[in-house]
Amino acid sequence: PPPPVVINRYSDEQLRTIIKRMRERLQICKDKVADQYASSPEASPPVKSQEAQKERKSVKARLTEAYWSAVDALLEPLEKAMDSVVGVTIDPFTDRRYIAWLSLVTLAFNYNTWFITARLCFPYHSPGAVPLWLSLDLLADLVYLTDSLVFQPRKQFVKAGDIIKDRVMSKKNYRESERFKVLDMVALLPFDLLYLQFGFKSIFRANRLLKADAFFEFSDRLESIMAKAYIWRVIRTIGYLLFMLHLNACLYYVASDYQGIGLTKWVYSGDGSAYLRCYYFAVRSLINIGGLNEPHTVFEISFQMTNFFTGVFVFSSLIGQMRDVIGAATAGQAYFRSNMDNTVAYMVTNRIPSVVQNRVRTWYTYTWDAQGMLGQSHAWYQDESELLDKMPLVMRTAIAVDINLATFQKIDLFKGCDQQMLVDMLLRLKSIVYLPGDFVVKKGDIGKEMYIIKSGAVQVVGGPDNSIIFVTLKAGCVFGEISLLQSSKDGGNRRTANVKAHGFANLFVLEKKDLFDILVHYPESQKVLARKGRKLMKAKGPAAAKVEEERKKGLALFGPKPPTPKLLRAFGG
Repeated sequence: PPPPVVINRYSDEQLRTIIKRMRERLQICKDKVADQYASSPEASPPVKSQEAQKERKSVKARLTEAYWSAVDALLEPLEKAMDSVVGVTIDPFTDRRYIAWLSLVTLAFNYNTWFITARLCFPYHSPGAVPLWLSLDLLADLVYLTDSLVFQPRKQFVKAGDIIKDRVMSKKNYRESERFKVLDMVALLPFDLLYLQFGFKSIFRANRLLKADAFFEFSDRLESIMAKAYIWRVIRTIGYLLFMLHLNACLYYVASDYQGIGLTKWVYSGDGSAYLRCYYFAVRSLINIGGLNEPHTVFEISFQMTNFFTGVFVFSSLIGQMRDVIGAATAGQAYFRSNMDNTVAYMVTNRIPSVVQNRVRTWYTYTWDAQGMLGQSHAWYQDESELLDKMPLVMRTAIAVDINLATFQKIDLFKGCDQQMLVDMLLRLKSIVYLPGDFVVKKGDIGKEMYIIKSGAVQVVGGPDNSIIFVTLKAGCVFGEISLLQSSKDGGNRRTANVKAHGFANLFVLEKKDLFDILVHYPESQKVLARKGRKLMKAKGPAAAKVEEERKKGLALFGPKPPTPKLLRAFGG
C-alpha cells in the first residue's frame, strides 16, 4: 500500500513514539498478569527515607505521650478530688456548674482586658499599688490555669454523631485542639517573669487577652439557658460600648502625655482623677456631644478627627445592634399589635356590633397575657402544635408525653389501648382558648371532637335559659369522647348537653378525623375502642336507644305497612 501522507513530520514522530511506548506498557502489564512475581519497571520509592521519617515521628509522639503521662500523674490527685464536684466529664451545653465556672473565667478575662489597658496607659504602677496588682494578677492566672487543667479536659464532644463521655478521649481531644495549642497555652505563658529584667509593666500580660474564646462561649451558653436572652444581649452591647469608651480614654491620656499634661487647653489638665477626666472626654468626643476645647496642633486636630470618625462608625454599629436586639425581643408584641389592629379595622369597616368587637379584643388580650406568662411572648400567635412542629419527632413526643400522657391514661375510653397509639394521639392535639361564657359544645350539635381541659374550667348547663349548672369540670377532665366513635346513622354522634366556659378556658382538642387516621395503624386498639364505646354508651344512656324507642313508637302509632297486592306485584315484575 502507498505510504501515508505526512503533513507534519515532527507530530508524526511524536505520535509513533507514544504508540510504541503504550504497546510496551501493555506487554509489561500482560507479563505481570501472567507472572505475579515479575518485577515492575517503575522505580521503587525511597523506603529508607520514609522509615526514617516514621521513626522520627514516632519518637516525637512518644516524647509527647511521655510528657503528658507525667503531667497526668502529677494532676491525678487533683482530678480525683474534682470528680466528686464536677463529675468525670461535663456536658458543656446543659451543665449549670460549667456555666457558673465560665462566668468566673469571664470575670478574670474582663479583669485582664480592662486593667491591662488602663495600667498600660495610666500611671497606676506606684510602689504601693504593685503588691495589689500582683495579687490580682496571680488570682486571675490561677483561674486560667484551673480552667485549662480541670474543666476544659472534661468537656464532652461529638465524634461521628456519638457523644464521647470518656475522660481519656475528652482530654486528648482538648489537647489536640487549636484552642489549647494556640490560645490557652499561649495565654498561660509566664511573660510576667520579664518584670525582673524590665520592671513592672502590664504589657507583659498582653497574652492573657487570648482567653477571649471563654467569654464568647460563656455568652452563648448563658443565652441558651435564659428565658429572656435579649436581656443578656442588651447588657453585652452596653458592655461593648463602655469598653470602647474605656479604650478611647486610655488613648486620650497617652496623647495628652505625649503633648504634655496641662500644656494646652485640649489635653488633660492634670487635675482630679485622670481616668474619670479622660473617660468624660471620651464620652463627649465619641458621642459627638460637643462643647470640647478646640485642638490647635496638627497632632491634636488629627487625633480629634479620628475620634469623630471612629465615634460615628462605632456608635452607628452599636445602635444598629441594639435595634436588632430590641426588635427581636419585641417581635412577638409587634406582631400581636399588628394583627389586633388589622382585626379591629376589619370589624369597624364591616360594622360588626360593639359586643362582638369587645369579645375579640378580650380574646386577643388574654391570649397575649397567657402566652407571656408561659414565657413565649415571641410566639403568642402560634398554637402549641405549630411550635412543636419545628422540633424533631423525638422531642415533640417527649414534650407531649410529659404534659398529657397521664391525663390520657385516665380516660376510660382509652384504657387498655396501645401506649404508642396514645402517644400518636398526643401529637395531634390542638390548643384553643375560650372566653368566659363561650359555648364549647351545644346540645344537638354533631360531635366531631373530644376535649381535654388544660387550664380553667367548663360547666355542663341546662334548663330553659341554661341557668342550671349540672357539673363543673376543671383542669385534667375530659368530655366529648363518646361522640368520636359513634356514627350518625344511630344518632350517637349528637351532643347530649351544653358545655360552656367558666372563665377563661384553654382546651386541648382531638378531632375525629385525626383519631381515625391513627386507628388505621392499630387494629387491636380499634377493636378495644369499639367495645369500650358500646359499653360506655349503654352505661350513660345512649341516644341510639332513645332514637330506636321513638322509632318503634312512631311505627305503632301509624300501624304496620299493608302488603302489596299480588296483581300489582305481578305487573311490576
